[in-house]
Amino acid sequence: MDANVHQFPPYREPDDHGHDGHDDHGHEHHDPGFWRGYVFSSDHKIIGIQYGFTALCFMMFGFFLMLLMRWQIAHPSQPVPLGIGWFLEKILGNAAAGGIISPELYNSFGAMHGTIMVFLAIVPLAFAAFGNYVVPLMIGAPDMAFPRVNMASYQAYFLGGVIMFVSFFIPGGAAQAGWTSYSPLATSIPTHGQLFWIIGMVFLISSSLLGAVNFIATIIQLRAPGMTWMRLPFFVWAQFVTAFLLLLAFPPLEAAAVMQLMDNAAHTSFFLPTGLAVGGNLAHISGGGSPLLWQHLFWFLGHPEVYVLILPGMGIVCEVIACNTRKPIWGYKSLVYSVLLIGFLSFIVWAHHMYLTGMGTNISAFFQATTMIISIPSVIILTCLFISLWGGSIRINTPMLFALAFLPMFGIGGLTGLPLGFNASDVYLHDTYYVIAHFHYVVAPGTIFALFAGIYFWFPKMTGRKMNEFWGSMHFWSSLIFMNLVFMPMFVQGIKGMLRRMADGGANYSAALVPNAVDTLPGYVMELHHWILWAAICLGFAQIPFIINLFWSINHGEKVGDNPWEATTIDWQTPTPPPHGNFADPVHVYRGPYEYSVPGHATDFTPQNEPDTTTIPANVPIHAH
Repeated sequence: MDANVHQFPPYREPDDHGHDGHDDHGHEHHDPGFWRGYVFSSDHKIIGIQYGFTALCFMMFGFFLMLLMRWQIAHPSQPVPLGIGWFLEKILGNAAAGGIISPELYNSFGAMHGTIMVFLAIVPLAFAAFGNYVVPLMIGAPDMAFPRVNMASYQAYFLGGVIMFVSFFIPGGAAQAGWTSYSPLATSIPTHGQLFWIIGMVFLISSSLLGAVNFIATIIQLRAPGMTWMRLPFFVWAQFVTAFLLLLAFPPLEAAAVMQLMDNAAHTSFFLPTGLAVGGNLAHISGGGSPLLWQHLFWFLGHPEVYVLILPGMGIVCEVIACNTRKPIWGYKSLVYSVLLIGFLSFIVWAHHMYLTGMGTNISAFFQATTMIISIPSVIILTCLFISLWGGSIRINTPMLFALAFLPMFGIGGLTGLPLGFNASDVYLHDTYYVIAHFHYVVAPGTIFALFAGIYFWFPKMTGRKMNEFWGSMHFWSSLIFMNLVFMPMFVQGIKGMLRRMADGGANYSAALVPNAVDTLPGYVMELHHWILWAAICLGFAQIPFIINLFWSINHGEKVGDNPWEATTIDWQTPTPPPHGNFADPVHVYRGPYEYSVPGHATDFTPQNEPDTTTIPANVPIHAH
């Protein structure tokens, strides 16, 4: 069989347009126009940008909800200043009467902040935006395997986000049962907000499933000739494992969401127990359901979801560190095997979120053991990235700053999670501010810093221009300082016993209000709420240089060539920005992804698709059809 003719995928030769607007085969090419080209596009690059901007907008909205919550916690029952309280009252009605955030509205903000940040901001940005834009370029594919399914995935995501957003403005407001939507609370709250939440989640889950199938098919089937599994960049491996996590963990939650939807709308009792009392009265339900069943189905997705957040971030950091140390990444195979092990183990640790549900000691011991084991591959990945810095000719730029900061920030998040993995210590720390601090160190200065590194790193490929380094540094240092000032004090508050999800931040339990009570919260612990509020406000201002830099650089940034970072992976060997079909010439891969500083080579980087003229076998196809 002739490898030049029968190889898969079927690479197309670049179109040669004549002066009459026809190609060599007589087919006419049309400008798709704005709507078809940028709104209803099936091009993976446009869809990646759509995901990116939409996710960043939702991230800003989720951050704004957090600021409102922090104001309410620091200043309970006081109007939100600067006219924001008046605005809230106008659009939300009695829930914000007098510009004061009511406990019910605080619960809505808390539930929607978590939902928006996880399902509408970070996961779409980390997995869908970067994955859509970068993965086909990295493996030498002309597009995703199923372009129209890719478009449908974004549309389902966008529609789910719109449904979530609209729920704020319906009578009774948005969902109030937390981002975990525990039953029977989620069914007994007499508003339609939870109904909108569930319907929105069904759309978001469907979007993720479509994207996961597409990524798996693309990475398996559309790799360029020579792109063997052990020549894949680590970012592609991270996306590959993440896609499997979504594909296998989301269906149980989608089934659970449909069942909870039936509990809300059709008065079934999949998750409602017999004898349930609501408001002091026996609920009119058949009963027989299990609230714990919802928790199992939710956390079976909920814990793999943590790795859905962090694995793409690890992949981004690996690419940035390898490029900016000018040396091969240390322990490439260890990284690959570790990410595969994380993918497997993440499915058998979910119940460490449920130690307080009364599980037996044998079961809790099993989940304690698997939780400790899954920390090992995470430590291996972090260790490989740290060791990769040793002996490198490190270039300090904005992507590298965020990548370097990711390492200790994720380390703090991981280490502080170990006490939560043990049943004995989790009994005391469960549902305290310690849990908030731990999780946010993994996601906020962890994953989000990795995402910022990726934006600064691949922005030149998307636009042909670099973002401004001075404002990038300002963005980094201010974000690093205030991010830590927001979350580090929460460890102290949690260890002191401050519970989460309290609209007054625990003021009713403080020594100031109950001076003779035992084990009340000390005054300095309550005072930390004010410091956290100001740090959060400053963190918001710290994002202004990024926003200005992002939009200003699109048209005014420093112009660059196709490979401004002198990187080795083939996403940097395309024209900038990449055209439809991505590659001007057929691609063949000859080596691994991180061939930096190879002895005897003219430059300190050797692209994957650069032939080694001294060792090319005679049967290597140069031109593919």
